[in-house]
Amino acid sequence: MQASHSDEIRFQRWLVVIGTLLLALKLLAWQLTGSNTILSDAGESVVNVLAGAFTWYSLVLSQRPRDLNHPYGHGKVEFLAAGVEGALLGLAGLIIGGKSLYNLWSPQPLQSLDLGLAITAAAGLANYILGSLALRKGKIANSLPLLAGGRHLQTDAWSTLAMVLGLGLVLLTNWFWLDSLVAAGFGVFLMYTSYRILQPSVAGMMDEADEALIKRFAVVLQAQRRPDWIDFHNLRLIKYGRMLHVDGHMTLPCYYDVQQAHDEIQLVDALVASEFGQRVEFFIHVDPCLPSSCSLCVQTDCPVRSQLFERQLEWTLPLLMENRKHKL
Repeated sequence: MQASHSDEIRFQRWLVVIGTLLLALKLLAWQLTGSNTILSDAGESVVNVLAGAFTWYSLVLSQRPRDLNHPYGHGKVEFLAAGVEGALLGLAGLIIGGKSLYNLWSPQPLQSLDLGLAITAAAGLANYILGSLALRKGKIANSLPLLAGGRHLQTDAWSTLAMVLGLGLVLLTNWFWLDSLVAAGFGVFLMYTSYRILQPSVAGMMDEADEALIKRFAVVLQAQRRPDWIDFHNLRLIKYGRMLHVDGHMTLPCYYDVQQAHDEIQLVDALVASEFGQRVEFFIHVDPCLPSSCSLCVQTDCPVRSQLFERQLEWTLPLLMENRKHKL
């Protein structure tokens, strides 16, 4: 069952509130210890809060209905939100890595490290729990911002664990330069995470083909295929937030009138809507069959058949995406 958009907005609001409290805890831990590593962790939390606030806004905006200026709706702002989060994370990684490399040459003493470690570990555990909840919500709602935020929070939690272990080693050895080394490694890790978040965001803004989604669409069509659905080609699926726009060319018998062709498209619409939920908008162009279509057509009572039926082509992902009518 899909979560409502309002549930997503409320959940994201709580993520921002709790993220702000965790940021305050990490800043307190940094003030107590003077650790570059803990400062790095706090720097990522600043990104969490800023990106979370933008994601909150994007979810509110994407809920607005279509208007004259946005005929496809406002859903693409969700890709922008994920992109902003990834960009901020990459910037934080650059700044943290640069400062840490500088401090490798002039390591500074640390203080109250045991208390700082306890506070940082507690904040990391909270981030992991929040990240798991965000991923669960994001998968149910198919929400890119929540999925990106959840991966970011879980990454934050694992990196916090690594930093706690690194600072534990500093506590045992008094090798203060390890603090900057761990922080530098964390900066590199942040830049890698930034890349992983930015990749699907840019793909969405560029309308890159979602092969997994098209494959699922192909399976649904093939499983419920009717005899008069002779061919389907030039299929394109574009996501705009929660809305899925589908366009393509469907070949129907050439002797169908407009009403019959419309009824068949409505059947496809209902079929896909039942599989993907009420998030699908169709723009299907109807093509009349040609004599070359006869070899693919399974209809037994066709009044215009000019060639014998040979075999029906299975609607697979590459076949559906071809921009041409199919023939044997």
